[in-house]
Amino acid sequence: MSLWSRIAAAVSALATGESLAVVFDRLRTPPERTVAFTIAVIALGAKMAKADGRVTRNEVAAFREVFTIPRAEESNAARVFDLARQDVAGFEEYAGRIAGMFRGEGAPLCDLMEGLFFIALADGDYHPAEDAFLARVAEIFGLTERQFRTLRARFVPDAAPDPYTVLGVEPGDDLDTIRKVWRAEVRETHPDRMQARGVPEEAIRLAEKRLIAVNAAWEQIVAERAA
Repeated sequence: MSLWSRIAAAVSALATGESLAVVFDRLRTPPERTVAFTIAVIALGAKMAKADGRVTRNEVAAFREVFTIPRAEESNAARVFDLARQDVAGFEEYAGRIAGMFRGEGAPLCDLMEGLFFIALADGDYHPAEDAFLARVAEIFGLTERQFRTLRARFVPDAAPDPYTVLGVEPGDDLDTIRKVWRAEVRETHPDRMQARGVPEEAIRLAEKRLIAVNAAWEQIVAERAA
């Protein structure tokens, strides 16, 4: 059964009036976590679309920035978005349920935040309301302000992104320390590691973006210190 068919099955209970937030409670263990991850990105993406006031943009196109969605499955993806947008539950309740699902596991929550940054920037603009939304979601997820700055630096366009912020290190750290952080990031970005955390293979393009950012930051730091 495809990921999107599994998602459709998971949210079928919504037709009986259950909240989407309740669905998350049934998807805590592998392989259902890949379904939960996908629903979480779409559901919070729907809430974020309301936050920036542009709910009419092509949501499926935005999701394609994160997921590979076969044409035949677009209706299932759109259905989840519509259900999330119509659900009376607020985004903070969603974020709280998701945080509970991955409690004590920061990496999957960072993966999820990256998916939301992808969606926020799908239309080529990063709205202040989206930034406030994502900062609040990160807070509910238990991410530190430094972690949020690191994630934002990897995704939000900047003429000269600070390589230390991108890697989550300090300018005063020695090169060996920075190298260890860079290598750890590269390891955690491997598709096998990400899939083990619950990121579906349909969303592995998240790894591509992260790897480009951390490698570029490392190369910049090395070049600056060699000058």
